[in-house]
Amino acid sequence: MAPAFAQSETPAAAPAAPAAAAQTNPSAATAPAPEGTVDVAKLMAPQALPDIIIGKADAPVTIIEYASMTCSHCRDFHSETYPKIKADYLDTGKAKLILREFPFDPRALGAFMLARCAGDDKRTAMVDVLFDQQREWAGAENASAALLKIAQLAGMTQDQFAACLKDTDLQGKVVAVQAAGQNEFGVNATPTFFVNGDKYAGALSADEMAAVIEKHL
Repeated sequence: MAPAFAQSETPAAAPAAPAAAAQTNPSAATAPAPEGTVDVAKLMAPQALPDIIIGKADAPVTIIEYASMTCSHCRDFHSETYPKIKADYLDTGKAKLILREFPFDPRALGAFMLARCAGDDKRTAMVDVLFDQQREWAGAENASAALLKIAQLAGMTQDQFAACLKDTDLQGKVVAVQAAGQNEFGVNATPTFFVNGDKYAGALSADEMAAVIEKHL
């Protein structure tokens, strides 16, 4: 997933532009049974932070993903499953994806804060790059330096980067989104998905996710 913002500094392992995503094949997989169902009205109630929405707001199927930026399964979903789901369902108006923060560690928390600070027009691209380059920053000896390079792709200065990570109000709101997911909807692992209220914990293949979406169309 290539970033949509202009590059002012290229990190050591900048992601290559992706090839066209292969189409999903919902008939190739049986939709897994949900672990449970939550009230959609409660699930869609305003959070401590505005939802990050990818796709058309009025799409008939809503996928909510609770993710941690340092979660390898979340990275795999965004690199392998997401491009196909985006092409077949998000870009066609059949579904929308809402990404909610569920950081498991300080590095994931900081990465989410930087995505929020990037601004509405660059936020999803920032999320893409953070997942694409997860191996470079999540396990780095100096994570701050690695994250600064990514933040600079979004046009942040070093001072803006530092100010973002010191923003205690933003930090509290990210943590509040996580707490709501855990306390109200039973999220305790990442990724966890809710598809029109049906709960699925763990990574789903593109065909499995497509089969789940098709159930609601």
